[in-house]
Formats: sequence, structure tokens, C-alpha cells
Amino acid sequence: MNLRLILLFLPTFAFSQSPASITGTIVDLRGAAIAGAHITLSVEGQSPDRETTSNDDGQYSFSNVIPAPFHLAIAASGFISASLPGTLQAGESLTLAPATLQIAHLTTDMEVTLSRVEIAQEQIKVEEQQRLLGVLPNYYVTYDPHPVPLTAKQKFELAWKTSIDPVNFGITAIVAGVEQARNTYNGYGQGGAGYAKRYGAAYGDSLSGIMLGGAAFPALLRQDPRYFYKGIGSKKSRILYAIERAFICQGDNGRPQFAYASILGGLAAGGLSNLYYPAKNRDGAGLTFENAGIGIASNMIGNIVQEFFFRRLTPKASHPDPSKP
Repeated sequence: MNLRLILLFLPTFAFSQSPASITGTIVDLRGAAIAGAHITLSVEGQSPDRETTSNDDGQYSFSNVIPAPFHLAIAASGFISASLPGTLQAGESLTLAPATLQIAHLTTDMEVTLSRVEIAQEQIKVEEQQRLLGVLPNYYVTYDPHPVPLTAKQKFELAWKTSIDPVNFGITAIVAGVEQARNTYNGYGQGGAGYAKRYGAAYGDSLSGIMLGGAAFPALLRQDPRYFYKGIGSKKSRILYAIERAFICQGDNGRPQFAYASILGGLAAGGLSNLYYPAKNRDGAGLTFENAGIGIASNMIGNIVQEFFFRRLTPKASHPDPSKP
């Protein structure tokens, strides 16, 4: 059989193999479906390319595909295009992992059409989806390698949403219950009245810590109250980074600064607690610095846990590659 005859029957031979299929889903960084995304399928040995669009659930599919190496090109308005290579086996029904598209305006190597405030707001929306185990708020950490500074208004909005989160009220109730059982701050007494006072004090500590250390002082001193996830490097370097971030923060000018906002916020919250703790349990400056010291130690431990564990336990955390500029 000559070469021309072989080439003539080659497509027929390819189609004689059991056809395969490809299905998948297109989502954004928050996991929301992207409808109307344009998907182009290029298969080695098959021409022309095939095209389809994602449905309202972000799903797409191609049937009767030649088993061979393939390439998917994905494009959607307002998002960065993506591509997925792969190889199909005869008769295979391949379901691809969800393809995540990033918003084009959040990419530094593209022309930015949104203002910095709007970009920061988009990043906050992602952070407000972050919950440990899908329940506990994990708002004050950004996994984005290029976070945009927050405005004063955005700092207060993030602090307020954290303070009034239903889970925060539940945690406060548990803290007050433990203090009641241990008779902590015995000046409050026992019974329902004692529990109510402990609950109010515990929530007051939480509210003042968040609003002062996470909003008022960061807005005044132009510092970012969030923890900037590192995610790369040796374990030692990441631990040292996490500890350092209890004393060093990111300024709104993009430069590292001493964390005056966080530390002064902790001192101010500690001083404020003297107004509502029982007189017999107040210790003036001692209580203030004790609470501030506990806050700094908690930040160090919390940062280490954030760096190594919390991201795995936060289902809707964004996953950009921190190693890429």
C-alpha cells in the first residue's frame, strides 16, 4: 500500500477507535460558576477545532472526541484566558478539574481599568468567603500575592463584618461560659447576671481589639491590618516570617513598617477593658499590658498556624501561586 493510500485511510482508522468525551466546569476565584465562557477544543489529528460555551452552571462538554492529545483554550469576558492540555484514551469519559479564571483587572501585567479602591474591594470579597472548615471567619489573611492596600473605609467595614459575624457571638458565649465555670473575674459574681457581665466583657474585648487594632489605628497610621500569607520558602523562614509579622506589618505605601497600629490597638483595647472589668479585678496598667502582651503572643501563634495549617482548612481560600510575581 503506497503512502498516498495510507494517508487517505488514516482518518478513517482514527475514527474507528472508540470515541471519548470531555466534561468540565469553569469557575472564578470564589468558586462561582462562569456562564458563557468560550471553550475551543483542539485535538491532534482532528480538524477543524470544535467550540462550545459553558452553561449557567459553568459546565461544558465535548462528545465523540478522537482519543489523542488535546488542548482546551478557555476565554471569558473580564477574565484572563486559560488553557488546559491533556490526552484522551479510547472510550474514556474524562472529567477535568474545575478551571479557575482570574479577573483580568487583578493582574498586574495587564492594563488596569478598575481603580485601586475597586480592586481592593474585589479582593475583600474573596477574603470574606474565607471560613475555617467552612464555619469560622478567616477574614484577616490575604492569600493574594499582590494585595492592594485598603482604604480607611474598607478597614472599618472589614472590622465591623468580623465583629458582627454570628460565629463571633457564639465563640464569645463559650468564652463567657468557661470564665463562669472557673469563676474568672469573681467580682462579676455567679448566676445569670454574672454570666451576662462576663459575656459583655468578653465581647467588649473582642470588639475593641478588632475595631481599634484592625481599623481605627490602621486607618490613622496607614497600615494594613491583614496577615500577608507567605506560602513559599523553608519551614524555618516561614516560621520566622510569621513571628516577625507580629511586629512588622505592610504599610499602605507597600513598604514594611513597625506594627504601631496593631500594638497600639492592643494597648488601647487593654486600657479600655479597665472601664468594664470588676473593680476588684482591675490592675490598671498591669491589666492593660497583660492584655496587650497576650494579644501579641496570640498574633505570633496565629500567624504560624495561618502559614502552615489554616489555608488547608479554608475551602474558599484563593490559590494563586505566591512564587510568581
